[in-house]
Amino acid sequence: MPVFPTALPAPRTPDPMEAPALRWGVLGTGWIAERFVRSVRRHTRQRFTAVASRDASRAKDFADRYGIAHAYGSYQELAAARDVDVVYVATEHTAHLGCARIALDAGKHTLVEKPLALNASQATEITRLAAERGLFCAEALWTFFLPRFDVVRQILDSGVLGDVHTVLAEYGEHFSGDHRILRPDQAGGPLLDLGTYPLSLAVRVLGAPTEVLAFAAPHPGGVAGQVSALLRTADGGQGVVHTTLFSDTPTAATIAGSRATLSLPGPFYQPGEVVLTPAGGGTPLTRTEPHTAHEALHYEAAEVARCIGAGLLQSPLRPLTDSVNTLRAMDEIRRQCGITFPGITFPGDT
Repeated sequence: MPVFPTALPAPRTPDPMEAPALRWGVLGTGWIAERFVRSVRRHTRQRFTAVASRDASRAKDFADRYGIAHAYGSYQELAAARDVDVVYVATEHTAHLGCARIALDAGKHTLVEKPLALNASQATEITRLAAERGLFCAEALWTFFLPRFDVVRQILDSGVLGDVHTVLAEYGEHFSGDHRILRPDQAGGPLLDLGTYPLSLAVRVLGAPTEVLAFAAPHPGGVAGQVSALLRTADGGQGVVHTTLFSDTPTAATIAGSRATLSLPGPFYQPGEVVLTPAGGGTPLTRTEPHTAHEALHYEAAEVARCIGAGLLQSPLRPLTDSVNTLRAMDEIRRQCGITFPGITFPGDT
């Protein structure tokens, strides 16, 4: 039986600067694309050679601001470019499947911003396309590529928590006005944007749930305003997840075991502290790191480059199976809560 440690492990994350330098093309020019490009440029040797938007002027403006050589007015043109090794899909959620198809059909390794797709059926199609073409593909859920989460993995693997029965995770952020997350036609609401984080953590730690019980409350903007779900796995593990657009919450997570509890103070999905406390009380162990927020997006790009350099088709840090299982649980939450998006049909939904 593992004894309670005297110190928390250091992350084993390789230096991002040592990852093989690849040529990247970016589909989309929005908020996340800007932060991804800035972070990757500052902290890795990756190169951005092309950017595309359905609006050619937006692509040119983005290229000029970030010193990118080629700007395209169509995603197909970028995917066909010979000077692009890997495509980063940073478009709106509703375009993820179509953009992934374009990139994979063109023979390009692909990193798709979270969520990988709108539902499990779409995610399964992306997974199948990548496997059939022998190409790398991953969901850009940056949390799992951070050094903080390598510490979490080591703690889980060590067995020091004992039997893990419970995961508690939540993410609440207040939104108002005309933000995309409030638009039904953009598959808005908290589930795909915010709920992805707590739900992915619960699925990763406990495994895919066999039972889901969910509740939602509407937002005046016409989307779901908040969602809560209880997950149960075949071996009795339980996950409690919550996400809301109405309020700012601590956005914290807890992984509770029979011998110790692992706490991730909020925002748990970003760089930050890891706290390990022995069961029954006692002196906790804490590992602290700078709260660099989205400046840490480069870790996912470095992992993609390492995997491609090693000939891997998926990242062991965020396998596509985990992405599909998370979306499958999300599908059941949507079904139970009656969450639909006017004008949007999800192929494969039942």
